[in-house]
Amino acid sequence: MGRADIDYSDQPAGNATLLKIIGNTFVLNMNEVLSEGHVLAEKSGLGSQNLHSWIEAMFPGPYAAYSNRMMAGDYYEREEPLFHVDLARKDARHALDIAKRTGASMPALIVADQHLVKVKEHLGDKGDIPSIYGAVRQESGLKFENKD
Repeated sequence: MGRADIDYSDQPAGNATLLKIIGNTFVLNMNEVLSEGHVLAEKSGLGSQNLHSWIEAMFPGPYAAYSNRMMAGDYYEREEPLFHVDLARKDARHALDIAKRTGASMPALIVADQHLVKVKEHLGDKGDIPSIYGAVRQESGLKFENKD
């Protein structure tokens, strides 16, 4: 992990991988929530920039960084994704399989994965996790791209 060493030496070997998969669901769901919020802000008249300012004040760090990528159009302009749509879907499928086997419910992840399917259809191999924003935009009657 990039920020910390977590000692799993006294636990089953698979726990480190399990943590990675579950942790990646947080990234997926964060992008889903940001996407829905930005679209609601735009469609309601509040404006995405006003929401973005609030996000920067309340949730600096990853939320603000992904919001910046959405606002700047990076989610569809980037040539090489930082977290490829296929890898994101693979982790989502793993997490959903674990949830099914253990009797856990992950409805937000199901929605995020459905949006990733639309991202893949629209952007192909350029699709990235924050590209969920484009899928939510389309689903809400806006263009996938947030710039003209």
